[in-house]
Amino acid sequence: MAERARQHPHLDDDKAEPPVEESYRQLIPRILWIVVITMLISVAQSLLFAVAVLQVVIMIGNKGRPNEELGDFGAMVGAWVAKAARYQSAASEQKPWPWTPMGS
Repeated sequence: MAERARQHPHLDDDKAEPPVEESYRQLIPRILWIVVITMLISVAQSLLFAVAVLQVVIMIGNKGRPNEELGDFGAMVGAWVAKAARYQSAASEQKPWPWTPMGS
């Protein structure tokens, strides 16, 4: 028995996982945040579309040269969407902006 406990200590550890009730209590706020983040992702998609249209108009006027600030803004929004997707899919416990700083 001691050999089994040494090789597989997690099998006899009662504290390895929180009780089921506690897990459910933690799940409800996460589900609510996922709904809020889904709505924010929809806003982000609209912003990205507007940035893309504006960038095309600027490129037409600038003989093919894009606006760097718009490009940076689009990249920032894209990074936010990626971070939000990681939280929604439970690949990360860190919520995206506005719960954490934008660059983190």
